[in-house]
Amino acid sequence: MRKFLLLMFLLVGLVVLNSKGMADSVAMRYEKELEAFKQSDLTNPPPTSAVLFLGSSTIRLWKSLKKDFPGIPLINRGFGGSTIAESIALIDTLVFRYKPRQIVFYAGDNDIAQGKSAGQVTKDFVDFEKAVHAQLPKTTILFIAIKPSPSRWKFEKEVREANRSIQAYCEKGSNLRFLDIFPLILNADGLPRPDLFVADQLHFNSTGYQISAKALRESHFLDSARRN
Repeated sequence: MRKFLLLMFLLVGLVVLNSKGMADSVAMRYEKELEAFKQSDLTNPPPTSAVLFLGSSTIRLWKSLKKDFPGIPLINRGFGGSTIAESIALIDTLVFRYKPRQIVFYAGDNDIAQGKSAGQVTKDFVDFEKAVHAQLPKTTILFIAIKPSPSRWKFEKEVREANRSIQAYCEKGSNLRFLDIFPLILNADGLPRPDLFVADQLHFNSTGYQISAKALRESHFLDSARRN
C-alpha cells in the first residue's frame, strides 16, 4: 500500500512539473505579447466582469471589437498563432486574472495545421472548458467555429469534424455555446470566399470580421454583458 501511495504521489508530482514546464515554455514563446498585456493592464486597468476575447490571431487581429460591440466591457487577449493547449498553459495569466463573466474563444485551426486530429482538438477544448469552470463555474464560454480559409482548405475535412464534435459537446454542456460561422464564409460553390481574407488568405479582412461580428450579435450571447 505504501508503495502504491508513493507511486501515485510521484505521478501527480510529474504531472504538476510537466504542466509548469509547459506553462514556462509557452510564456517564453509569447514573452513580448504577455509583457504588452501586463503593461496595458497597468496603464489601462481592464474592466471587471468583462467579456474576454481569447485565442489565436483571429482574435488578436480583431481590431474593431469595441466598435462592433459598443457598450460592452471587453478585453482582447488573442495572442500569436496560438493553440488551444497554449491558452490552457497560460490560463492563470490570460483568464483567471480577469475573472470574466463571459469568454468568446477562437482557436483550433493552428492546431489542425500543426497535425492535431479533430479528436485531439476537441479534447483540448474540453480540457480548456473544464479548467475554466473549475475556478469560474458561472462564466459562460462561446466557441467560435474554426473558419474555412483558402490557404488551409486542404484541412477542410478535419476542420468540419472538429467543429461538429465541439458543437455537440457545447450543446450537451452548461454555460457553453457554439457559434457556427463556417457556412457564412463559403461562396455558392461551397468554397471559402477569398474576398473575406487579407493577402495571406488565412486571416480575415474587415469584411470577414464584420460577418463574424454580425453573427455574434445575432446570437444574443453578449446581451447580458451590455452596460447602458
